[in-house]
Amino acid sequence: MNARTVLLVFTVILFAQMAAAQISPLPWKPEQMLAPASLAAVVKSDNAQKPLIISVGPSGLIKGAINIGPVREEANAESLKKLLAKEKKYKEIIVYCGCCPYKNCPNIRPAFAVLNTLGFTNFKLLDLPQNLKVDWIDKGYPMGNVKSEQ
Repeated sequence: MNARTVLLVFTVILFAQMAAAQISPLPWKPEQMLAPASLAAVVKSDNAQKPLIISVGPSGLIKGAINIGPVREEANAESLKKLLAKEKKYKEIIVYCGCCPYKNCPNIRPAFAVLNTLGFTNFKLLDLPQNLKVDWIDKGYPMGNVKSEQ
């Protein structure tokens, strides 16, 4: 093969990899998602060691969750960092927004990035394919009182 052919093949491979990266815009893996029914069972249980549940959006508050508020806002992102600074890196953490599907959500990606950047290893996103109302509230799963992190 001559140099032009090698360069052409390399360029095609590079563009194919770039295109594949753009096809998968979600930064999390399926195993980093938690089904609502699973979390609801934990929330309803008498188990004293429950995960830290964090709301990073404008939707309602799941029972036992801490309300950080929309993390797309810098002040709320800082509140999330402050809350997480108190936790061990292996702490079980569940994060959710619930305003819309995560592929469109302006809050879940920044929260996911914060957890990764800070080195947390045991966190999941609550899998809300539509929103908190449809995927949690309408199913009768437990809701709580507003508890904000200050």
